[in-house]
Parts: sequence; structure tokens; C-alpha cells
Amino acid sequence: MAREIEGHTMRRFDGELHHLHNLLLQMGGLVQNQFELALQALREKELQLADKVIARDRDLNDLEVKADEEVISVIARRTPVARDLRTVMSFSKVITDLERMGDEVVRIADLTYSLYENDGPGPGTQMMRDVHGMGRMCGEMVQAALRMLDSLDVESADELRAHQLELDSEFQSSVRRLATFIMEDARNVGNSIKVVLVLKSLDRIGDHATNIVEHVYFLAKGKDIRHIPPSVHRA
Repeated sequence: MAREIEGHTMRRFDGELHHLHNLLLQMGGLVQNQFELALQALREKELQLADKVIARDRDLNDLEVKADEEVISVIARRTPVARDLRTVMSFSKVITDLERMGDEVVRIADLTYSLYENDGPGPGTQMMRDVHGMGRMCGEMVQAALRMLDSLDVESADELRAHQLELDSEFQSSVRRLATFIMEDARNVGNSIKVVLVLKSLDRIGDHATNIVEHVYFLAKGKDIRHIPPSVHRA
């Protein structure tokens, strides 16, 4: 970590918070790897990779349970206050967002199956173009959020939060473009709906990445910026 989690009155407590922090980073690393595999499976129409993503969701669930137990243990044994309590509560919220991010990744893997497991025509290159573009945007957001979680350096928080507005805008534009495929040929309805669901999962993953940035900001600065537009707040 680039910054220490400061302000603890007991050395052992400090170690427990660092252990919890490391658990979160382990969860984040698994989520990021799962996300990359899910996008690769979708891009390459590789159902074995989608299988791997779905199977490894158990590992993420196990880490979530372990991290939640660590949070409960720290609160029960140390009764943290002030910055220490802020740290524990922020970490607890990050755990939730990481787990929900993992759920959306599995949903993308499931949709990959739905799109490509049959012999019928899957979505064409043009229909999938926005998926791959949003996937890259979302991947950059996930990486940036996890770097911030690692370093606890929030100087770029405002910039990262602004990316979610761009992702939301791209999602809306993508849905409108997909509507044209349906108007051109009603046989595109089924695939278009599934592609929209993939796009929605990507948008939600971006939401969770933004949430992590905001939780880390609260941990570091003690200020809740969740409802302050990025254009107003500056990290």
C-alpha cells in the first residue's frame, strides 16, 4: 500500500485492518480476472472460458464470506471508533460492491452461453461493437478503482467518477443503436435483447467500480461524495 492506515491505538488492531485490506485486494484481483475472462469468452465465443468464470464464482463467494467474518470480528473485538470505524465500514461496503460486481460478471458469462451455445446465428459484428467498446471502458474503470483501493490515494477520484457518466451515456446510445437492428429485421429481437442485458451488466459493473472509489474517498477524507456530481467536487 502506498499509504498506511493510520490512527490505531493498538498495533494488533492495525495488523487486523491490514489483513482485511489484503482480503479485499484479493477479492478485487479475482473480480478483475473474472471480468477479463468473461469479456474474452464473449469476444471469442469461447464457452469453455464462460464455464470457467461461472465455476470460479464460488471462490469469490468464499472470499466474501471470509471478509465479512473478518469485519464482524474486528467490530466485536475492537469496537472501533472515529477513523478506525470509518475504515471498517468503508471496507464492508467495498466487499458488497465487489461481490455484486462478480455477480454481473457471471451474468455476462451466462449470456455468452445464451448467445452462442446453439447452432443458430448469433449476433453479428456490428451488433456486438458497442459491447466490446463498453467492455474496454468498464475494464479501465475497474482497474482504476482497484488501484485506488490498493493505494488509498484518492487524488484522481473526481476524474474516475466522471467516467461513469460517460459509461451511462454510452449505454443509452448503444441501446438506441440496437433498436435499429430490430427495425431492420424482426429476427434480431432475441439477440438484441441479450446484447442489451450484457450492456446493462457492464453499466452496473461501472456503477460498482464508482461506488468503490467513493467508499475509498470516504475512508481517506471522511467526506461522503456519493451525491455530489463529479463536475462540482474536486478530489
